Amino acid sequence: MLPKKDGFEVCRHLRLEGVKAPILMLTARGQESEKVIGLELGADDYVTKPYGPRELRARIKALLRRAGEDERKIYHFGEFELDTARCQLRRAGTVVDLKPLEYRLLATFLKRAGRVLTRQQLLDEVWGRDVSITERVVDNQVTNLRKKIEPDPDRPRHIVSLRGLGYRFDAEGVTER
Repeated sequence: MLPKKDGFEVCRHLRLEGVKAPILMLTARGQESEKVIGLELGADDYVTKPYGPRELRARIKALLRRAGEDERKIYHFGEFELDTARCQLRRAGTVVDLKPLEYRLLATFLKRAGRVLTRQQLLDEVWGRDVSITERVVDNQVTNLRKKIEPDPDRPRHIVSLRGLGYRFDAEGVTER
């Protein structure tokens, strides 16, 4: 019941844009069908009025706790370790200097290790959907990243090119905690 847009539209828009932040719908709409719609559109929780402030605070804390779990992952591959909480790559304990774009690209590959990612998927995830750049930029950044993580960048074993499809981060040996 917001002006111009309702909460359902806002939630749908945020999720379509790739926003992963927790969404709690706080509303007077209490019908079961409305709750189901809100949750199916991507809300993480749905609270109807009237509500108690202690309950609301507890629900918010629970959402933030769950959201924080995703951000604390550490990925291991070869002699590398990517700490997502610190946004830091280490090789045998020594910090490897990554540019922000290289970090986001590597994190995207590791989160989807073993899956084929098209250049367009990488553009959307790493650069954002509203950016108008060519897919060749992805190839250039992959080349730069390979120089930092591959033993032989000309024969990559981590970031594999798949002609006509895109790239795949080889999942063999990738662990996460």
